[in-house]
Amino acid sequence: MTATVPSTNDVDSKGLKGGSLGLISSIVMGVASTAPAYSLAASLGFIVASGGALLAGVKAPGIVLLAFIPMYLIAVAYQELNKAEPDCGTTFTWATRAFGPITGWMGGWGIIVADVIVMANLAQIAGSYTFTLLGEFGVPGMADLSSSTLWSTVAGLLWITLMTWICYRGIEISARLQYFLLSIEVIILIAFAIFALVRVYSGNAETYSLVPSLDWFNPFTLDFTKVIAPAMLTAIFIYWGWDTAVSVNEETAEPAKTPGRAAIISTLLLLVTYALVAVAVVAFAGVGTKGVGLGNPDNASDVFSAVGPDLFGNSLIGHILLLLLAASILTSASASTQTTILPTARTALSMAVYRAIPSKFARIHPKYLTPTWSTIGMGIISAAFYLVFTLIGADTLLQALVGSIGLMIAFYYGLTGFACVWFYRKTLTSSFRHFIMRGLFPFVGGAMLLLVFVYGLQQFALPDWIQDAKGNNVTIFGIGATAVVGVIGLLLGAVLMFLWFLRQPEFFQGKTLPRRSDDLVLAPGEGRIPTFGLPDSGRMAEVIAPDRSNLPPGQKVMDATTGDPVTSSIPVPPDDDPQ
Repeated sequence: MTATVPSTNDVDSKGLKGGSLGLISSIVMGVASTAPAYSLAASLGFIVASGGALLAGVKAPGIVLLAFIPMYLIAVAYQELNKAEPDCGTTFTWATRAFGPITGWMGGWGIIVADVIVMANLAQIAGSYTFTLLGEFGVPGMADLSSSTLWSTVAGLLWITLMTWICYRGIEISARLQYFLLSIEVIILIAFAIFALVRVYSGNAETYSLVPSLDWFNPFTLDFTKVIAPAMLTAIFIYWGWDTAVSVNEETAEPAKTPGRAAIISTLLLLVTYALVAVAVVAFAGVGTKGVGLGNPDNASDVFSAVGPDLFGNSLIGHILLLLLAASILTSASASTQTTILPTARTALSMAVYRAIPSKFARIHPKYLTPTWSTIGMGIISAAFYLVFTLIGADTLLQALVGSIGLMIAFYYGLTGFACVWFYRKTLTSSFRHFIMRGLFPFVGGAMLLLVFVYGLQQFALPDWIQDAKGNNVTIFGIGATAVVGVIGLLLGAVLMFLWFLRQPEFFQGKTLPRRSDDLVLAPGEGRIPTFGLPDSGRMAEVIAPDRSNLPPGQKVMDATTGDPVTSSIPVPPDDDPQ
């Protein structure tokens, strides 16, 4: 059988500025996108407790460690798929290649809708902490404005505008800014953790502080369906964002290697940072409901603001440290605002190139070589959603949005894991490494995320999962708001996909981005050029069936990914169907 992949576009590339980022820059982009300080501030309290009742409690560090496992396994899947096709559409492109256009489109939508939702959280934090930071500097009246919905919203919109402009101006200026912002953030987080642990071990902490124990890293004594699954969806949120390192693959030096390595290194660095800070915060604050305890619902939405004053005290040094802590959360939220726009714009760019969304989103600025409509559109949509989010009630929906984003992340990360297994299904047994890195690891990562998605959704749907400050259940149509926001977000994508199918069916017919797998291609020969790449990269190589049934007489084959000659024949699965 023949599995020929035709060339579908006349352009040589999407027009992005290739070679702009190296390994270090890609790692910085990946780590900065997770917004470590902001993510911990907004999520750690919800991992410890929910609705005024303990969830993971002192086992929160164990949940953070457990959530790292699928993140690492999916990072491996990203690395392996990126070797075959370094496309800025990532999950959209790879899932389309593996499963077809409908699944791929929904994977791309998962990225977009998660990024749009999180922008509301990021803008809210950035806007509020702008005034908090100015207040710490002694500017009169600024600290009071941090609690003002109106002025925090205005500041948040200004942050979205500023970061959209920076992303519009070019990938290099974006990377340089991230070096500065991330350095401040990580240094302050580590200093915060060390300061808290020193006070605990020296006996100068709160009366309800706890001495860390290795048992905190064992979450398996908790109930999976009621505790581990929903807590993991929240913990996954704090890791989310490292895939930005892969989304900028077409602007990276050695695009087939560097982005994947950066993704894996990013997840490892995040694990170390999060484990240290989680242990320190739980140890100092405890998990009770009094004072700065993490079980206190008043502290859940921003644990650093609650813990910081008690930790650092009222001395001059304490005020300086509080100032630095506020600065780290502000830089974290603002940095992530920028790095959230980057991958979303590039996903939209890729979808537009393959005609999965309107072609205007494929436009590239002639000077800055960045997506124009995709970048500006992301900024406008995010600002609009932020305004709606604020009008509905930012305080009561904060946890709902964090949990719903966890559902989106589990959806498209898990889909990527399964796409990796299916894409490489024909060559998984060609080596032990391929079986592990392209089969076992991605499958286990995808399966873990599928389980926490299903069981987490069940818990999120409970009417009393989230409660407001007055103890009232936060529901939509009588169902937990977290589940409703997550499900509606995905269903909206299905509706938009159907409407676009009616208008432009070419993508859904497999004409612009056809399915394929890890096939063999013809080796160099007279009159033949062994090129292999994206559908928009020019003339493609002739793809050879694994059993070589369509191999021309006298020709040889080579591996499409490595370029190595292949001598063994691989049987074709009886149910293999390229469509």
